[in-house]
Amino acid sequence: MPDNKKNAAKLLNEFIRYISYQKNYSQHTVSAYRADLEQFISFAGQNLDAIDLEVLRNFLFYLKNRQYNPRSSGRKIAAIKSFFNFLVRRGYVKKNPALLISSPKLPERLPSFLTYEEVEKILDAANGTDQQGLRDRAMMELLYSSGLRVGELVSLKIHDINILEGTVKVKGKGSKERIVPVGSYALNYLFDYLKKRSGFRSDFVFLNKKGKVLTTRSVERIVKKYAKKAGIIKKITPHTFRHSFATHLLDRGADLRTVQEMLGHSDIATTQIYTHITIQRLKELYEKHHPRYRIEIRETDNRL
Repeated sequence: MPDNKKNAAKLLNEFIRYISYQKNYSQHTVSAYRADLEQFISFAGQNLDAIDLEVLRNFLFYLKNRQYNPRSSGRKIAAIKSFFNFLVRRGYVKKNPALLISSPKLPERLPSFLTYEEVEKILDAANGTDQQGLRDRAMMELLYSSGLRVGELVSLKIHDINILEGTVKVKGKGSKERIVPVGSYALNYLFDYLKKRSGFRSDFVFLNKKGKVLTTRSVERIVKKYAKKAGIIKKITPHTFRHSFATHLLDRGADLRTVQEMLGHSDIATTQIYTHITIQRLKELYEKHHPRYRIEIRETDNRL
């Protein structure tokens, strides 16, 4: 067994390569896991063999004292568990000390979404007719039309788009491929953008001014720019379009399994969170518009 006291940084780099290229984790997750594990190793020390349950508990107390929220702490625990599972499988350590550590319970957080009117305002704000303007409109139309993750969007290649069939082929988490329908608005803007895009030989669809693939951060900035231009005050990210896509489909009667397939969720429980949003919205509409909702409630009869 190698001297893990000296090789902690080397083993971390090996793990990062593993989750990047073999597990196909998103760029965002890889960066977060690296930062989390560097923080943990800095706290626990370079000797991985000496890390036990007590060290992990001390690390959790450290996070709590630093007022990390449960979501961040949970992600750090997941990173540590995954790292030690990798080390055990490769024979670098004998056991995973993190197996007995439970992640903190997270409060249910409903995804934020846009109303259809807000979606239209943001899309209409991208009204440029040059290459960049058409790219931005096509990009946001596609995010809303097909519910893509931002990582899936920037990874999209020209041959993944089937304009005649009205579909895109998407490589999602874990390199799982799925075919997703695309609406006519998105297809038309994609067609106009690709027709206008000249001088670049890249296979990727969405490029910056220099012909390089757009980063997820660039997409986030672009979306925020148009949300601000449209006068939308709430916090908007590319993922907000994905939440809106799912919510609007369910609002209009789409069945849960179909939405699950289109979103690329492996577990339908992940998709079910959107039903909470639609039920909540239905209740709000009912309370606002039903003529007999705001009736004075009589005192309860104790015999009932």
